[in-house]
Amino acid sequence: MTAPFPAPPPDATTRVHDRHLDILEEIERRVLWLSTGIVHHANRIRPNPSGLKVGGHQASCASMVSIMTSLWFEQLGPDDRVSVKPHASPVLHAINYLLGALDERYLPTLREFGGLQSYPSRAKDPDPVDYSTGSVGIGATAPIWGAIARRYVNATTGSTGTGRQYSLVGDAELDEGAVWEAILDPSVAELGEIVWIVDMNRQSLDRVVPNIAAARLESMFAAAGWQVLAVRFGTLLESLFTRAGGEHLRTRILAMPNPEYQRLLRCGADELRRRLPGAGACSAPIAELIAGLDDATLRRAIRNLGGHDLDALRTAYAQIDDERPTVIIAYTIKGYGLPTEGHPQNHSSLLTVDQFAELATALGMDPADPWRGFDERTQAGQLCRSAADRLRRTESAYVTPPPVPADLGRTPSGTATTQAALGRTLLDLSRQAPDAAERVVTVSPDVSSSTNLAGWLNKVGVWAPHERHNWFADDTETIMHWREKPTGQHVELGIAETNLVGLMGELGATWSRWGQPLFPIGVLYDPFVERALEPWSYGIYAGGQSILVGTPSGISLAAEGGAHQSITTPSIGLEQPGCVSYEPAFAIEVEWILLDAISRLGRPDGSSSYLRLSTRPVDQRLAAVPSDPTARQRRRRHVLAGAYLLRKAPRPAVTLVAMGAMVPETLFAADRLSAQGVDADVVCVTSPGLLFEAVQARRGVGAGHPWVLERVFPRERSAPMVTVLDGHPHTLTFLSAVNQVRTVSLGVSGFGQSGSLADVYRHHGIDADAIVGAALDLAD
Repeated sequence: MTAPFPAPPPDATTRVHDRHLDILEEIERRVLWLSTGIVHHANRIRPNPSGLKVGGHQASCASMVSIMTSLWFEQLGPDDRVSVKPHASPVLHAINYLLGALDERYLPTLREFGGLQSYPSRAKDPDPVDYSTGSVGIGATAPIWGAIARRYVNATTGSTGTGRQYSLVGDAELDEGAVWEAILDPSVAELGEIVWIVDMNRQSLDRVVPNIAAARLESMFAAAGWQVLAVRFGTLLESLFTRAGGEHLRTRILAMPNPEYQRLLRCGADELRRRLPGAGACSAPIAELIAGLDDATLRRAIRNLGGHDLDALRTAYAQIDDERPTVIIAYTIKGYGLPTEGHPQNHSSLLTVDQFAELATALGMDPADPWRGFDERTQAGQLCRSAADRLRRTESAYVTPPPVPADLGRTPSGTATTQAALGRTLLDLSRQAPDAAERVVTVSPDVSSSTNLAGWLNKVGVWAPHERHNWFADDTETIMHWREKPTGQHVELGIAETNLVGLMGELGATWSRWGQPLFPIGVLYDPFVERALEPWSYGIYAGGQSILVGTPSGISLAAEGGAHQSITTPSIGLEQPGCVSYEPAFAIEVEWILLDAISRLGRPDGSSSYLRLSTRPVDQRLAAVPSDPTARQRRRRHVLAGAYLLRKAPRPAVTLVAMGAMVPETLFAADRLSAQGVDADVVCVTSPGLLFEAVQARRGVGAGHPWVLERVFPRERSAPMVTVLDGHPHTLTFLSAVNQVRTVSLGVSGFGQSGSLADVYRHHGIDADAIVGAALDLAD
């Protein structure tokens, strides 16, 4: 094979000889070798008893080698952060190895238990990773939200530097809607530290994409206010374009369909001379031009795209405008420099042992010594050392989060909703614990007023990159005041849930990035939690800690109909790692839960939380909050552990277990049963997830707290059980296993419809009549 990354001969390029560039190209070749070898060893060398394919993406790595080499060894500073496209993780590890940031023993461990992760992981990889990537579209947009989080910290709590935020993005990743939701958010156009580099290799997993219209992508970025820099050709091709017939060659290449161009990469020199000129009047000048090139130069020229030319990339970086976001569209070849170069199915193909040996020969490497780095006495070794010194970061001192009160001392009275209690608790926190409240950042997708955050927003202001005039400040009929400034503690996004949780994840990671903990709380309509769940889950995986509030929820949002009535969200707490889920029934529970959830944010041992709230008005006297301080503290402890005994019968014939908005119906049902001589305990569940963990801990699995089961479901009081919630009934069904009792599980398992609260409860069989009927059946 032709050696990859060869230096152009003097007569084929106008590039001024640059010794530094020569050294950079030597490092570039070593990065290609190491990244390819990392995948090769995992699949061809390491024992694999199961026979299951280990996998890896050598071709995707190869298309990124030039871009990443130029960044790390020439462009990046210590305050810059980079999100690396998932399939290029071996390139990142190879670079970290050459920089001395990864021990050689990890290079053979790609996708091995305890080794290098499949995709860059900030939490699990042993070397420096700025952003976890792997969920398509989420890693690409993370630096946008990281930039906002960094600006917020700089404006409010401490200095974090002012480096650029890079995203290295595959062109196929631009198909993701989440990418464009982020790009189009109005605040993003003011973030000049954002730089995206698109790996424009025109291939997806299965094929060469026939109509990946680069010009259209460029115009879409430009319309969103981004600077667009296209790096199409390298210095060799650019020099050919200046010769006779060169403009025809440029036009021919630009007009060529993607599949045709990719096919040329698979051609030998003779076939390339026949195919490249094409047909028509321009073919003769092109044929004459390339007739003057030797075979090696011709084959090198057709591959000389800008994304593989270090000089062309350097020129593009020098043009970045730091006053607005920039996208660099770098044209590349998938598999560049590999035997699989340009093959339409090379996405996950692996080099054979013979092909790897062929690559070794071309690069002057030894397959028997695959991890050879650079001698520090060589110029390449010295460049690696100087780059490592330049990129070395000063570790930020961790600031311990301020204490959060456990109880604000209020006992709500009258009628209230759990949704309204959210805003009230935040305002009370700002009065009683201002140090803790100053680190609270609320985020919502254009639903602040409809989720009772107006009072909080009026007090703390709205975040914006720059202060903006409030034209309604003197309007006496305006209830919610939109005061936008860099220190505002509420971030209002457009109606894009993926943006919401993306920002929450980065706000929730500031403690580990810069030592400054924040308390992010995202509020959205509960029916859209599922839309946000995958990127929020990925943010938790990546180390972000936040509180997600879904409100209003369930079919209790009766008049809105089935489109806005969430059903499956209650089970999130049973299934989502790194998150505790709560569904409070009363305002006092919202306060206790929210304060406890905040206290677990911004810490090495912290966790995220999900609160499912309701707009159903509830008589707060039903909570029967104890007036005795010790009894009140006991109630709070039970609420935070997942459940408490709300009503205790002398000799229960049945246990009624309810959650959230269904507690009033259940208490009413208990009164009706008592009138018939059927006594019932009433248990209020606040967290199915914590109760499930307690069940697991009782048999020695996990770190749950089984004491809550013994207090709320004591064996001596066990009785047949009716569970009811405004959500799917399976959420609470497991509770029957606590004491092995007969159970009827009531809930919502079908789409809802508009109607009154009584109508929809009756329709789904979760009203008091259904509860009473189920209890009588069990008590017989």
